[in-house]
Amino acid sequence: MSQSILARALRYNRPVIERLQVSSDSREQLKDITAEVNGALRRMRAGAGICQVFVPHTTAGVVVNENADPAVCVDMLGWLDEVLPQSHPFRHAEGNSPAHIKATLVGQSATLPVEGGRLALGTWQGVFLAEFDGPRQRTVVVNVVAG
Repeated sequence: MSQSILARALRYNRPVIERLQVSSDSREQLKDITAEVNGALRRMRAGAGICQVFVPHTTAGVVVNENADPAVCVDMLGWLDEVLPQSHPFRHAEGNSPAHIKATLVGQSATLPVEGGRLALGTWQGVFLAEFDGPRQRTVVVNVVAG
């Protein structure tokens, strides 16, 4: 039986949580962060287990979806804009109510399997930072629990 990630972290002073800084490029964007998350797993020397990807923000989220065809992201953002138009008379004084609601709809975290030190995603899947109130720098927390 192999040592758990936590036991190795305590023994070798390695973190099991890493905070990534990700910059978004526009007001609304689905930014592929799969490589960054896999890089964090590599640095943590994760073998197998569960990875939680979390954004501690109220106007951003995490999405797992297709990363082969960029039209999927365009379609998702377009649909969300139709459902939650900026022109709606929202009450929130900052003017970013649609961003808060979109983040609530997509959620702020994803729980994913780790296998062989990498996310065990499907062929066409990727992990995306869902930015709804950018551009700005966001924190993405990557946490690993041994299986």
